[in-house]
Amino acid sequence: MNSFGTLFRVSIFGESHGIQIGAVIDGCPAGISLAEQDLQDDFSRRKAGGRGTTPRVEPDLPRIVSGVFRGKTTGAPITIVFENTNTQSKDYENLLHHPRPGHADFTAQRKYGGYSDPRGGGHFSGRITLGIVAAGVIAKKIMEPARVNATLIEAGGSKDISAAVEKALAEDDSIGGLIECSCTGMPAGLGEPFFNSVESMIAHMIFSVPATRGIEFGSGFSSARMKGSEHNDNLISADGKTESNFASGVNGGITNGNDIVFRVPVKPTSSVSKPQHTYNFQNQKIEKLVIEGRHDACIALRIPVVIECATAIALADLMLLEQKRPRVF
Repeated sequence: MNSFGTLFRVSIFGESHGIQIGAVIDGCPAGISLAEQDLQDDFSRRKAGGRGTTPRVEPDLPRIVSGVFRGKTTGAPITIVFENTNTQSKDYENLLHHPRPGHADFTAQRKYGGYSDPRGGGHFSGRITLGIVAAGVIAKKIMEPARVNATLIEAGGSKDISAAVEKALAEDDSIGGLIECSCTGMPAGLGEPFFNSVESMIAHMIFSVPATRGIEFGSGFSSARMKGSEHNDNLISADGKTESNFASGVNGGITNGNDIVFRVPVKPTSSVSKPQHTYNFQNQKIEKLVIEGRHDACIALRIPVVIECATAIALADLMLLEQKRPRVF
């Protein structure tokens, strides 16, 4: 499905080379200040055109068509749309029979019987994450004063991100990266045990972002090599503050008031300039495939803000759910 959330519900729509893409945000409380210019800072962080990113640059000018009146949200569904203005669909004409390795070309054909739009990846394209960023800007407003911040901490296995990108460009190849996200000012008590735990809700959104390959909260995989006596986070104050934060601010699926910190690996962009050999379903044999089009050498450069906004969407929904919970004192 193309929707996420219970009370704060986000739906995304469109295709990479379609007329327009966008998002519908339902359940946003009334009275929140919102204007189209509020989206520009996060949009600029996601924007292409920099070194190592695709030369396809779209203006990404948002148009709020519902749910806002006189600069305030009305409580009705908010619809935000963006026009696609810079497409080169001819670059994808051969993909119906010769799907790109690493992409969703093959699985989309099987799932939708050949009716899916293959141009630029269609609805599977990373371009559709623009709707996630738009919804995330609103989610951040709901979350205040809690904040979310994500940054790229390495690319191609190196802390020298610029050098790693230059090397990938020189080799006509692509590289992945590692993103770290921190959620600060978190209240205690968000989330549920088991199925709607804070980690599972965040992870659901993170894995909805194309190119993500995992998630590691706090001590993550290193906890498998630790002892309980060193991994436990000792309480040092009545508000739940802990001496360490291996649990990443969550115990039993519920926030404890400490920062939520997690890391996300992003895979290398599947489309590379180097020729690849993969199956051609028309000729029924393995043939050389040269991928045309405009692609990122390191898509991880543009994903931190998407991770940030995806996290905000999950947390905003959890915050609204907690406000609806009946209290007995």
